[in-house]
Amino acid sequence: MKKNDQIIVDILDLTYEGKGIAKVDGYPLFIDNALPNEQVKVQILKVGKDYGFAKTIEILKQSPDRQEVKDSRYVQTGIAPLLFLKYEKQLEFKQKQIKNLLKKQHMDDIQVKETVGMKDPFKYRNKAQIPVRNIDGKLETGFYRRHSHELVPMENFLIQEDGIDELIVDVRDILRKYNVKAYNEENNSGQIRNIMVRKGHFTNQFMIVLVTTKEKIAELNLIADELQQLPQVVSVIQNINSNKTNTLLGKKNKTLRGYPYIEDEILGNKYRISPNSFYQVNSIQTQKLYQIAIDKAELSEKEVVVDAYSGIGTIGLTMAKKAKKVDGIEIVEAAVKDANRNATVNHIGNASFQVGKVEDILKNWAQDGKKVDILMVDPPRKGLDKSLIDTIKEIMPKKIVYISCNPATLVRDLQNLSDHYEIGNITPVDMFPMTNHIESVTRLTIKNS
Repeated sequence: MKKNDQIIVDILDLTYEGKGIAKVDGYPLFIDNALPNEQVKVQILKVGKDYGFAKTIEILKQSPDRQEVKDSRYVQTGIAPLLFLKYEKQLEFKQKQIKNLLKKQHMDDIQVKETVGMKDPFKYRNKAQIPVRNIDGKLETGFYRRHSHELVPMENFLIQEDGIDELIVDVRDILRKYNVKAYNEENNSGQIRNIMVRKGHFTNQFMIVLVTTKEKIAELNLIADELQQLPQVVSVIQNINSNKTNTLLGKKNKTLRGYPYIEDEILGNKYRISPNSFYQVNSIQTQKLYQIAIDKAELSEKEVVVDAYSGIGTIGLTMAKKAKKVDGIEIVEAAVKDANRNATVNHIGNASFQVGKVEDILKNWAQDGKKVDILMVDPPRKGLDKSLIDTIKEIMPKKIVYISCNPATLVRDLQNLSDHYEIGNITPVDMFPMTNHIESVTRLTIKNS
């Protein structure tokens, strides 16, 4: 078997990325657009020492779990790589991924509940980050083909909230009108790199962020005037990113029109969202996720809660209504300022937030004998640092509520804490339908308490 060969294979399972798995004389092949129990004709893309990759050319025997994909660009770009799998089967797939990871670590006695899905799994994202490139001499917006920086022009992104796709087209046309030069990655030239649009789901406010390579752009004031006139736009921001980097936003924001933020709500609290704020992109599922976390915490207005990785305070302020006190810890200073301001805006007097590394501050608190009843953690994909786990074992909070965006690091961390904590059931929540991403909530309770 070599590159470009065409062969017929039977699909046995799915990888965590949603690729079909076939075996040819024991050699694993990972195949795009292929489902278990299908027989497909594939073309070999890459042959490695231990495994290879292939793409589906023809489906000879189709799974009943497959659904029709009318526009292949959604799968090709990675916007919706699981679009060909029926939604109820996507939810089962995500539950199974966590179960498989637990089984590998001999932890399959932990219950994984059914994935909490959406009634309508489309048009759920409240934030769009759209690259701007030059194609055939014309400024275009779209999305990258998977595993490349080749832009595929698109106007309908399928997964973004109502109004966002139309707004991106309007912005694109205004940029074309004023002959703004699209970014060229190869030589770091051009004027506009990306368009970011944020929407307040419950307020219907829109923010437009133009990510530019330099501060001064001809006709920028005229462009900003036109952008401000678009429906529901309350904020027009210029973000300057002159570096040759894959990082979307630079460090400097300039408010061109309107406010430097938009507002939104989660479970009755109001939040201001700036261009750089971390804010969950699926507003409907966020409310479910946070409510599950609150329910698992079993708050009785007597607990001291530490909100680790607190961001702009959304989780901590949600829990504050049912806790005695909430202390938030976050390493990003701007986010801490936002969190404390959000506490004030929502008239929440029993929550405060401070800047620092979670493991360092908790270690100091352990030395000072500070009491922590419930530790709320929502770490990045890398999970909990070993030093934080060591500190947790020193302060021994009665409960830990763990929101995870990466099942692999979740299972690793649960294993590392299992000598001190009873691990409750895991509740997956589908924050990113049509993709392989999995969020979940788990409660850990101290042993012998």
